[in-house]
Amino acid sequence: MLFLGSDHAGYSLKKAITDYFDANSIEYKDLGCDTDSVPCDYPVIAYKVGTSIKEGDLGILCCGSGIGIGIAANKIPGIRAACCSDVFSAKYTRMHNDANILCLGGRTIGPGLAIELVDAFLKAEFIGQHHSDRVEMINKIEKGTFEIK
Repeated sequence: MLFLGSDHAGYSLKKAITDYFDANSIEYKDLGCDTDSVPCDYPVIAYKVGTSIKEGDLGILCCGSGIGIGIAANKIPGIRAACCSDVFSAKYTRMHNDANILCLGGRTIGPGLAIELVDAFLKAEFIGQHHSDRVEMINKIEKGTFEIK
């Protein structure tokens, strides 16, 4: 499943993405917010999306910069959220870091670039290999079991 969410500052960008998904029959679940006219706290939306993601699911989060909502999402065990503003990073964060949430800034990028980033993120797959060891190190840091050898 693909989960989406935004605060009020990222709403317009999220709306452009959902319009693109609807036009291309891409399934998703929108977890809010529903307007840009009422303030919405990005940690609430990050929590809703992050706790909905299970093995194999992906998410897209939007706030003003993409940074705050990504920081909040990364506090949730198992979440690897990456704020991206270029296609290379959106692609390689999936391929090398097995990122499961793409964070975008509604005040920093436009809808055209956002769609390119979303496409790159969704089409890329984790390549494993030595990157699996690094993702496992991240998991150990999260669990408090990481040791430097």
